[in-house]
Amino acid sequence: MDSGEKLRVVDRPSQEELESLDVAEVQLVYNSSHFKSLATGGNVSQALALVGEKACYQSVCSYTGQMVLLGTKVDVCRVDCLLKQERFVEALSLAWSFHEGTAKAVLGLFGDPAKRKGVVADKMIEILFQYVERSVKKCPEHGKIQVMEQHFQDMVPVMVDYCLQLQRTDLLFNQLYTRLVENCVARGVFLESLEPYIVSERLGCVTAPVMRDLLTHLQDNNMMDSVENCLIHLDITSLDIQQVVQMCWDNQLYDAMIYVYYNTVVMGNKLLVYISCSLAGRAYPLGDIPEDLVSQVKNQVFEFLIRLHSAEAGQEEELYPYIRTLVHFDTPEFLNVLALTLEDFKNDKQALEYQQRIVDILLKVMVENSDFTPSQVGCLFTFLARQLAKPDNTLFVNRKLFDQVLEFLCSPDDDTRHTERQQVLLELLQVGGVIQFDEGRLLGLAEKAEFYQICEFLYEQNHLYDKILDCYLRDPLRKEEIFNYIHNLLSMPGYSSEEKHCVWEKALLHIAELVTLDPAKSADLVAMHFPEEVRPIITRLQDDHLVFQFLRCLLDQREGPHPQPLLRLSPDLHELHIGLLCRFTPRQLTDFLKASQDYRLEEAVQITEQYQVHEATSYLLEKKGDSHGAFQVLGMRVCLSLCMCVFLCVCVSFSVYVCLSACVCLSACVCVCVCLGIINSPLHQVLWFPLLEAMMSPQKLLKGPDTRTTSEVLKELTMKVLNSMSSFIPLPAIIQRILQDPVYGKGKLAEIQGLILGMLETFNYEQTLLETTTSLLNHDLHWSLSHLRAAVSRGLHPRQDHCNICLQQYRRRQDSPDDIIIFSCGHLYHCQCLQRKGSGHAEPRLLQVWSCYKCISSQRGRGGDRVTTETGRGRSTSLAQVSQ
Repeated sequence: MDSGEKLRVVDRPSQEELESLDVAEVQLVYNSSHFKSLATGGNVSQALALVGEKACYQSVCSYTGQMVLLGTKVDVCRVDCLLKQERFVEALSLAWSFHEGTAKAVLGLFGDPAKRKGVVADKMIEILFQYVERSVKKCPEHGKIQVMEQHFQDMVPVMVDYCLQLQRTDLLFNQLYTRLVENCVARGVFLESLEPYIVSERLGCVTAPVMRDLLTHLQDNNMMDSVENCLIHLDITSLDIQQVVQMCWDNQLYDAMIYVYYNTVVMGNKLLVYISCSLAGRAYPLGDIPEDLVSQVKNQVFEFLIRLHSAEAGQEEELYPYIRTLVHFDTPEFLNVLALTLEDFKNDKQALEYQQRIVDILLKVMVENSDFTPSQVGCLFTFLARQLAKPDNTLFVNRKLFDQVLEFLCSPDDDTRHTERQQVLLELLQVGGVIQFDEGRLLGLAEKAEFYQICEFLYEQNHLYDKILDCYLRDPLRKEEIFNYIHNLLSMPGYSSEEKHCVWEKALLHIAELVTLDPAKSADLVAMHFPEEVRPIITRLQDDHLVFQFLRCLLDQREGPHPQPLLRLSPDLHELHIGLLCRFTPRQLTDFLKASQDYRLEEAVQITEQYQVHEATSYLLEKKGDSHGAFQVLGMRVCLSLCMCVFLCVCVSFSVYVCLSACVCLSACVCVCVCLGIINSPLHQVLWFPLLEAMMSPQKLLKGPDTRTTSEVLKELTMKVLNSMSSFIPLPAIIQRILQDPVYGKGKLAEIQGLILGMLETFNYEQTLLETTTSLLNHDLHWSLSHLRAAVSRGLHPRQDHCNICLQQYRRRQDSPDDIIIFSCGHLYHCQCLQRKGSGHAEPRLLQVWSCYKCISSQRGRGGDRVTTETGRGRSTSLAQVSQ
């Protein structure tokens, strides 16, 4: 490589230059910064500085017989490189990846994303122009037409796709199409390539010249399906309406024609509205039909509807195609149109004849054809039932048809559309269709078809409300609604006492099914309407689990979905529930015993002892006052649990013990809680020491290294008991008891060091806590007494300068000088005046007790307590000072 960036190939032996190549366009990267000593301020020799300008280390390397040069060109040059090789499709793909930001390791494209996309888009447009020029110039001039088609099919769709991705339809239809239209083959390929984009709605608007050429090309090539597919997806503003309509009529493109006339509108709805307006004498969409044409329009519409066949009917066409099509399209709306015409044409004999004819056709078409759903058939007969129920009805319908449709809807062999068929028949009956059927036969068919809503409707018509309960119980979809029905019927007015009594008895008869269905709602129902029947109900519930669920919901109001009235049950029912709780959910028994107070203690204790629910037995014994018995029950369970744990540990494995240790700890804690309730009892040592013994005795059985872990766990449990009992038993007594035990009394002090240190730490903590509490209490007491002394020692200032009894000034009284008394409330009296009113009296060991006369009088009027002042003690509510 020389200084002119020319790469020369030299033969080493002869030093002959074989080849040279100019690589200036690579814009080679130089490592000049490594030779300028920037860290030392650029203090280098001129020779080294020159080398720094020319050195290209790590920029030129060889690999597998190839030379690789590191240049400074940006990634857009990658596109130019592909263009030089005439790889236009790859160049467009690479440029599009730059445009969308999906390309990796991009250099030279930075800044605002919008500007970057603009630059790339301009580059792609330039590529497209080059591509279209190449496609036209490189077109084969000789050969078969299929070769030319294949040539343009490989290129034109690519141009269309990228123009649409760039949203440049102006470029597509103006510059590119103008260039391609010069070649007839390219023009055809271009027009045909537009169809998939139009159908997929990626191209919604086409310029008028291109649209005209597209339709002409497709029509000339007999591609009418493509014409219709394109028309129904295009914006009609880009169409030549006259050309399109004429083409659609000539080629029977009805979908395209309807789309052109009624863009995005359902033609069927338009047609129904049009029929309704025409029969009502109104023009569509606005205005009125001239009076002289009203009758003619009606007759023409009716004649059109009742035609036997269409104008161009084939042999396979069914009878009455127009009515059949409208009924299939929207049965309820078509029947509504007919119903409106029946209201308007009551006096038009010709119109009434047409209506009867249409009804006969509908019955023939829908009843004798299996293409219609039960809902559609039901809509027809509901419409007929409404019309027949009117007093001025002019229609005639054979009653046998109603029987026929009844059998169709109530067919027990047809399991499909069960809910739909039942709903249709119910609507038919509700609009008055019940008079068209024999009620007994209707009820029998409904029961066979399991139409329980129909049965309910018929029973309600005959006021047989008790039988409706059977309908609810048999109907799997409405079982839950039976509770609301019973509650509403028994609570709401409008029903006779006999009807309510029948429902009441029927509900009691099915109470077991109701409790099985929902115990909570059943309990609410019993509490509100059957409070006296609780015991007979429990007798009828033969299953103990049902009785348990029922009593739980009945006694625990939180279980019910709605607040139920307070229901007081006898103690034996509560005890029955206690026994059921012992059997099914013993963990909830203690909570129930704490919440309920309506059971007898003796019977409850016997029940819990029978089922060995020890926690509940202990609670009941403690509630009974037998704390010692409660402790013995739990203590015995602790002993048994500990022995079982030790046995399993020694004989089976330690993992089994881990599973049971929680139970032991829980039992011990419960025992401690029992003992906490007897702090002042002299029996605390009698209770605590057996518990300690129960914790220490199983440890005698643990010997050997395999039981070391179990022994440590038991010692921890023992420590918990010691910490709890230290609050009730003196520490020396506990230590003496531990030392007397053979487990801790033998061996070295280190074996019991942990227990003793733990007890001492607990003792030190409690002693510190006691001292701190005492100090705080003393400080608070001192503060209170000092403030009280200051209040007592403070002088009193009277509100007035006269006595509040004699109303004379205490300084100007003419009589002999007398003592005066001032109270803290501000009232002032003479001693003699106060004595005469009886507000002062002497008591043993007291100087005198004075009371404020005015304050006492006002408080007696309010019924308050007497305000007294003890001058000797100074503890009264109103302080007094006596002065001369």
